[in-house]
Amino acid sequence: MHLTSDYYQLDKFKADPTHLSFVAHEHEEVGDVRGKSLLHLQCHFGLDTLSFARLGAKPTGVDISGEAIKLASSLTKELELDASFVQSDIYDLPDNLKGEFDIVFTSVGVLCWLPDIYAWAKVVAHFLKPGGLFYIKDGHPIKNIFDEELHDGKMIIKFPYFRTKEIKWSDGTSYAGEEKIKDHATTYEWIHRFGDIINALIQAGLVITEVKEFPYLMMQMYDTMVKNDLGEWSFPDGQGLIPLMYSIKAIKPIDH
Repeated sequence: MHLTSDYYQLDKFKADPTHLSFVAHEHEEVGDVRGKSLLHLQCHFGLDTLSFARLGAKPTGVDISGEAIKLASSLTKELELDASFVQSDIYDLPDNLKGEFDIVFTSVGVLCWLPDIYAWAKVVAHFLKPGGLFYIKDGHPIKNIFDEELHDGKMIIKFPYFRTKEIKWSDGTSYAGEEKIKDHATTYEWIHRFGDIINALIQAGLVITEVKEFPYLMMQMYDTMVKNDLGEWSFPDGQGLIPLMYSIKAIKPIDH
């Protein structure tokens, strides 16, 4: 379903060698990647990883899904790009991949699949070269406290921000389309508070250099949201009701 979805636009990516997937929204913040080694955590089937290859990086993508990694490797050969892929649980990655990288990158819908944010940050620091850059852009946790359906035209708080348990459901839906997934098992997600994300990186020894918050998402979460020419979904008339995404830049100290 993801391969044929409008969300990923795989056909456009294949047809246009200048096309960048969601990295088009982020590569300017990451900076010039030409000639740099880049580790992309939770890469799914590799479109962002391959976008960095198109920008001149030497990327390695990692994902827990064997099917996703198989497709990413196939796309790499088909499009004649220079990238490599590794199948691994993020927490096991130090046992499955060697070396350090100039850049560690992760973005859009990633942390919700991880139960332990502090262990994740240690993996990031493990693979980052001294002086190297870590960059993340993801959905802001505050957006998850609201009911996605309006009540008398208004947004209402449905869930606590300070959650202590995972969220689970088995409705067979996906963020990338309305089609039901056959034989879909129970889905689990974890909502990590903004402070915990920042503190996890600090405790892992990284130095945070920039934090940003954004009034848009890459998908329509609420019915009232409208889409602009860049593919960003936001509330109408520039209503910055709540932050919907954030980004963090951090570096690994030279003497770390």
